[in-house]
Amino acid sequence: MLDLTHPIESGMPTYPDDPDVAVCAADTYADDGCRVTELTLGSHAGTHVDAPSHTEAEGATLGDYPISAFVRDAVVVDCTDLGAREPIPATRVPETDADCVLFRTGWDRHWGSERYRDHPYVSVEAAERCIESGYAVGIDGFSPDPTPPAEGDGDAPADRNAFAAHHALLGAGLLVFENLTNLHAVPERFELRALPLSLDGDGAPVRAVGIDDD
Repeated sequence: MLDLTHPIESGMPTYPDDPDVAVCAADTYADDGCRVTELTLGSHAGTHVDAPSHTEAEGATLGDYPISAFVRDAVVVDCTDLGAREPIPATRVPETDADCVLFRTGWDRHWGSERYRDHPYVSVEAAERCIESGYAVGIDGFSPDPTPPAEGDGDAPADRNAFAAHHALLGAGLLVFENLTNLHAVPERFELRALPLSLDGDGAPVRAVGIDDD
Protein backbone atom coordinates (compact mmCIF):
# COMPACT_ATOMS: atom_id res chain seq x y z
CA MET A 1 0.00 0.00 0.00
CA LEU A 2 1.69 3.20 -1.23
CA ASP A 3 0.77 6.69 -0.02
CA LEU A 4 0.04 9.11 -2.87
CA THR A 5 -1.10 11.99 -0.63
CA HIS A 6 0.51 15.25 0.41
CA PRO A 7 0.17 15.78 4.18
CA ILE A 8 -2.22 18.46 5.40
CA GLU A 9 -0.29 21.08 7.35
CA SER A 10 -0.30 24.80 8.04
CA GLY A 11 1.02 26.89 5.19
CA MET A 12 0.88 24.09 2.64
CA PRO A 13 0.62 25.06 -1.03
CA THR A 14 -2.85 25.97 -2.25
CA TYR A 15 -4.21 26.86 -5.66
CA PRO A 16 -4.01 30.64 -6.23
CA ASP A 17 -6.72 32.50 -4.28
CA ASP A 18 -7.97 29.33 -2.56
CA PRO A 19 -8.26 29.46 1.25
CA ASP A 20 -5.05 29.07 3.21
CA VAL A 21 -4.62 25.93 5.29
CA ALA A 22 -4.15 26.17 9.05
CA VAL A 23 -3.75 23.33 11.55
CA CYS A 24 -3.97 24.69 15.10
CA ALA A 25 -4.38 23.33 18.60
CA ALA A 26 -7.90 24.01 19.89
CA ASP A 27 -7.44 22.01 23.11
CA THR A 28 -4.12 20.99 24.59
CA TYR A 29 -3.29 18.20 26.97
CA ALA A 30 -1.67 20.61 29.41
CA ASP A 31 -4.68 22.94 29.60
CA ASP A 32 -7.64 20.70 28.79
CA GLY A 33 -6.58 17.14 29.50
CA CYS A 34 -7.07 16.19 25.85
CA ARG A 35 -5.96 17.23 22.41
CA VAL A 36 -8.29 18.68 19.75
CA THR A 37 -7.02 20.17 16.53
CA GLU A 38 -8.81 22.90 14.59
CA LEU A 39 -8.53 22.63 10.80
CA THR A 40 -9.12 25.49 8.39
CA LEU A 41 -8.97 24.60 4.70
CA GLY A 42 -10.82 24.75 1.42
CA SER A 43 -12.56 21.83 -0.22
CA HIS A 44 -9.76 21.62 -2.81
CA ALA A 45 -6.81 21.68 -0.42
CA GLY A 46 -3.95 19.26 -0.89
CA THR A 47 -4.55 15.92 -2.57
CA HIS A 48 -8.24 16.01 -3.44
CA VAL A 49 -10.99 15.05 -5.85
CA ASP A 50 -13.10 17.43 -7.95
CA ALA A 51 -16.81 16.78 -8.44
CA PRO A 52 -18.54 18.19 -11.54
CA SER A 53 -20.24 20.91 -9.46
CA HIS A 54 -16.77 22.44 -9.03
CA THR A 55 -17.00 24.05 -12.47
CA GLU A 56 -20.37 23.04 -13.92
CA ALA A 57 -23.55 24.99 -13.10
CA GLU A 58 -25.69 21.87 -12.86
CA GLY A 59 -22.87 19.45 -12.09
CA ALA A 60 -23.14 16.50 -9.73
CA THR A 61 -21.76 16.74 -6.21
CA LEU A 62 -19.62 14.17 -4.46
CA GLY A 63 -22.71 12.83 -2.75
CA ASP A 64 -24.15 11.86 -6.12
CA TYR A 65 -21.43 9.23 -6.56
CA PRO A 66 -21.32 5.82 -4.89
CA ILE A 67 -18.28 5.23 -2.74
CA SER A 68 -17.08 2.71 -5.34
CA ALA A 69 -16.49 5.63 -7.73
CA PHE A 70 -13.45 6.58 -5.67
CA VAL A 71 -11.78 3.20 -6.11
CA ARG A 72 -10.24 3.01 -9.57
CA ASP A 73 -8.36 0.68 -11.87
CA ALA A 74 -5.66 3.19 -12.74
CA VAL A 75 -2.95 3.43 -15.39
CA VAL A 76 0.03 5.77 -14.97
CA VAL A 77 1.12 7.71 -18.04
CA ASP A 78 4.72 8.93 -17.93
CA CYS A 79 4.85 12.60 -18.92
CA THR A 80 8.08 13.45 -17.13
CA ASP A 81 9.73 14.40 -20.41
CA LEU A 82 7.41 17.38 -20.79
CA GLY A 83 8.58 20.82 -19.77
CA ALA A 84 7.04 23.63 -17.76
CA ARG A 85 3.53 24.57 -18.88
CA GLU A 86 3.71 22.13 -21.78
CA PRO A 87 0.40 20.52 -22.82
CA ILE A 88 -0.03 16.77 -22.55
CA PRO A 89 -1.06 15.66 -26.04
CA ALA A 90 -3.91 13.32 -26.87
CA THR A 91 -1.38 10.76 -28.12
CA ARG A 92 -0.34 10.12 -24.51
CA VAL A 93 -3.81 8.83 -23.58
CA PRO A 94 -3.58 5.03 -23.68
CA GLU A 95 -6.05 2.52 -24.99
CA THR A 96 -6.78 0.29 -22.02
CA ASP A 97 -9.63 -1.35 -20.16
CA ALA A 98 -8.74 0.61 -17.01
CA ASP A 99 -11.11 3.37 -15.86
CA CYS A 100 -8.66 6.02 -14.68
CA VAL A 101 -5.60 7.67 -16.22
CA LEU A 102 -3.01 9.32 -13.98
CA PHE A 103 -0.65 11.73 -15.71
CA ARG A 104 2.73 11.60 -13.98
CA THR A 105 4.56 14.84 -14.72
CA GLY A 106 7.06 14.56 -11.87
CA TRP A 107 6.07 18.06 -10.78
CA ASP A 108 5.32 16.86 -7.25
CA ARG A 109 9.05 17.30 -6.64
CA HIS A 110 8.38 21.06 -6.74
CA TRP A 111 5.69 20.93 -4.04
CA GLY A 112 6.21 23.88 -1.71
CA SER A 113 7.84 26.14 -4.28
CA GLU A 114 6.46 28.61 -6.83
CA ARG A 115 7.79 26.29 -9.52
CA TYR A 116 4.94 23.92 -8.70
CA ARG A 117 2.57 26.27 -10.55
CA ASP A 118 4.39 25.57 -13.81
CA HIS A 119 3.30 21.94 -14.16
CA PRO A 120 2.44 20.45 -17.54
CA TYR A 121 -1.29 20.30 -18.14
CA VAL A 122 -3.90 18.22 -19.94
CA SER A 123 -4.71 19.49 -23.40
CA VAL A 124 -8.35 19.71 -24.40
CA GLU A 125 -7.67 17.06 -27.02
CA ALA A 126 -6.28 14.71 -24.37
CA ALA A 127 -9.26 15.43 -22.13
CA GLU A 128 -11.63 14.63 -24.98
CA ARG A 129 -9.88 11.33 -25.59
CA CYS A 130 -10.25 10.50 -21.90
CA ILE A 131 -13.95 11.29 -22.20
CA GLU A 132 -14.31 8.98 -25.18
CA SER A 133 -12.89 6.13 -23.07
CA GLY A 134 -14.70 7.11 -19.87
CA TYR A 135 -11.50 7.66 -17.90
CA ALA A 136 -11.39 9.55 -14.63
CA VAL A 137 -8.23 11.67 -14.62
CA GLY A 138 -5.53 12.40 -12.08
CA ILE A 139 -2.39 14.52 -12.11
CA ASP A 140 0.51 15.31 -9.78
CA GLY A 141 -0.03 19.04 -10.15
CA PHE A 142 -2.46 21.71 -9.01
CA SER A 143 -4.82 21.17 -11.91
CA PRO A 144 -5.35 19.45 -15.26
CA ASP A 145 -5.43 23.02 -16.63
CA PRO A 146 -2.57 25.53 -16.56
CA THR A 147 -2.24 27.18 -13.15
CA PRO A 148 -1.90 30.99 -13.15
CA PRO A 149 1.74 32.03 -12.72
CA ALA A 150 3.10 33.71 -9.64
CA GLU A 151 2.71 37.47 -9.69
CA GLY A 152 5.59 39.07 -11.49
CA ASP A 153 6.69 35.86 -13.22
CA GLY A 154 7.50 37.24 -16.63
CA ASP A 155 8.58 33.86 -17.97
CA ALA A 156 5.17 32.21 -17.50
CA PRO A 157 2.22 33.12 -19.71
CA ALA A 158 -0.66 34.58 -17.73
CA ASP A 159 -3.33 33.87 -20.34
CA ARG A 160 -5.34 30.77 -19.63
CA ASN A 161 -8.27 29.06 -21.30
CA ALA A 162 -10.02 29.03 -17.96
CA PHE A 163 -10.69 25.48 -16.84
CA ALA A 164 -10.93 24.04 -20.36
CA ALA A 165 -9.92 20.53 -19.29
CA HIS A 166 -12.02 20.85 -16.15
CA HIS A 167 -15.08 21.80 -18.18
CA ALA A 168 -14.54 18.92 -20.59
CA LEU A 169 -13.93 16.23 -17.96
CA LEU A 170 -16.30 17.40 -15.23
CA GLY A 171 -18.89 18.34 -17.82
CA ALA A 172 -18.85 14.69 -18.87
CA GLY A 173 -19.35 13.59 -15.26
CA LEU A 174 -15.81 12.28 -14.83
CA LEU A 175 -13.96 12.73 -11.55
CA VAL A 176 -10.62 14.56 -11.42
CA PHE A 177 -7.93 13.83 -8.82
CA GLU A 178 -5.36 16.57 -8.20
CA ASN A 179 -2.12 17.10 -6.28
CA LEU A 180 -1.24 13.43 -6.28
CA THR A 181 2.33 12.52 -5.34
CA ASN A 182 4.72 9.56 -5.49
CA LEU A 183 3.36 8.27 -8.79
CA HIS A 184 6.91 7.12 -9.53
CA ALA A 185 6.55 4.54 -6.76
CA VAL A 186 3.53 2.68 -8.11
CA PRO A 187 3.46 0.19 -10.98
CA GLU A 188 2.12 1.24 -14.36
CA ARG A 189 -1.25 -0.24 -13.45
CA PHE A 190 -2.63 -0.47 -9.94
CA GLU A 191 -5.72 0.07 -7.82
CA LEU A 192 -6.19 3.67 -6.74
CA ARG A 193 -8.20 4.27 -3.58
CA ALA A 194 -8.94 7.97 -3.10
CA LEU A 195 -11.91 8.25 -0.77
CA PRO A 196 -13.00 11.81 0.03
CA LEU A 197 -14.33 13.22 3.24
CA SER A 198 -18.05 12.52 3.53
CA LEU A 199 -18.85 15.97 2.18
CA ASP A 200 -21.65 16.45 -0.33
CA GLY A 201 -19.98 19.25 -2.20
CA ASP A 202 -17.81 20.37 -5.11
CA GLY A 203 -14.72 18.50 -3.92
CA ALA A 204 -12.90 17.24 -0.87
CA PRO A 205 -9.47 16.17 0.34
CA VAL A 206 -8.74 12.47 -0.13
CA ARG A 207 -6.29 9.99 1.34
CA ALA A 208 -5.02 8.56 -1.93
CA VAL A 209 -3.26 5.20 -1.79
CA GLY A 210 -2.05 2.81 -4.43
CA ILE A 211 -2.61 -0.90 -3.98
CA ASP A 212 -0.06 -3.10 -5.70
CA ASP A 213 -1.32 -6.67 -5.66
CA ASP A 214 1.84 -7.95 -7.35
